[in-house]
Amino acid sequence: MSILEMSKKVRDIQPSAIHRMSALAAQIPDAVALSWARPDAPTPEHINEAAIRAIREDLTSRYSPPPGLMKLREAIVKKLKRDNNIEASPNEVLVTTGSIEGIFAAILAIVNPGDEVIMPSPNYSTHELIVRMSSAVPVYFPTIEEEGFRLDLDALEKAITKKSKAILLCNPANPTGAVFPEEDLRKLAYIAKDNNLFIVVDEAYEYFVFDGAKHFCIGSMPEMKDLVVENFTFTKTYAMTGWRVGYNVASPKIMEHIMKTHTPMTICAPVISQYAAIEALEGPQDCILEFHKHYLEWRDLMCERLDRLSSVFSYQKPLGSYNMFPKIIAKGGEDSAEFCMKLLKEAKVATTPGAPFGPTGEGHLRMSFCSSKEVITEAFDRLDRYFGV
Repeated sequence: MSILEMSKKVRDIQPSAIHRMSALAAQIPDAVALSWARPDAPTPEHINEAAIRAIREDLTSRYSPPPGLMKLREAIVKKLKRDNNIEASPNEVLVTTGSIEGIFAAILAIVNPGDEVIMPSPNYSTHELIVRMSSAVPVYFPTIEEEGFRLDLDALEKAITKKSKAILLCNPANPTGAVFPEEDLRKLAYIAKDNNLFIVVDEAYEYFVFDGAKHFCIGSMPEMKDLVVENFTFTKTYAMTGWRVGYNVASPKIMEHIMKTHTPMTICAPVISQYAAIEALEGPQDCILEFHKHYLEWRDLMCERLDRLSSVFSYQKPLGSYNMFPKIIAKGGEDSAEFCMKLLKEAKVATTPGAPFGPTGEGHLRMSFCSSKEVITEAFDRLDRYFGV
């Protein structure tokens, strides 16, 4: 009996380079990982305690409504107004199983097979997987690396065709750490509006911007309300990677259809995580300032150590997130994947190859500075020894 073939669409998708490198690092004794953008900090205790109370009060053994607990959506509405200048009502908020599920639900609701989704390059690699699994076509336009990976808006306009349906991007950007200026995002919004394109924005790193940069949400523009889906998460802000809870905000016209894709995928976000998220929003916010302080310190440390390796890497100092995307300027003919494997096997330092982040990602690698000063120091001590610095 022959073995049935799996879906060609899925067979053609390459496994996540981020998770592959992290898994390989776990197999190498004493490897130091800069490959996975996962905070080492524990979830703040008051958030954990809220989840424990919810269990003890038997609040977590049943589904919530598919859009999420009303109390959580009301808290999100307050946060959106306070921190993002977005006016919304609870029926315009959808609680999701992490922001990735929210982005997937949004793209599924927007595209038809063969539609094009335009993304900057470099861009978060999982976004391309979502587009492909939605039977749409990813189309990239370049960013300007020497200007801190600024959006090339002329290139964006040239990338638009009759098949274009949406623009998908991160701000602050993963993997580059770019924070796109309000001026550029407004121009991008009007380009989308003039061409009848949706915009889906991943705002995972919204609170982690540095050096006076300002985070701006396209969803705060009233004239864009019926074209924008904003996606947020508790993952980065509150060190809640394992809780898998995020949220979308969109106009009722869009949300009606996102609900149709969200419900069969997940029914509802984990209820215990929703109670934890309520406490995250309504409880003390000191943890955000503490994380911000550490990430800024660790970014500066990583830049200082990269300066010592200037014959091997050049880089743009990230204005946001907790990732950076140095260019490899000294290698022996290897591509970025081969270079990363060499670093892992020979220096025992795990990084992520740049190629999966878009056409301009090759020749770079992603390093995350969300772990600790000790981890970053040890990793670069090994790289110094490896490169003979």
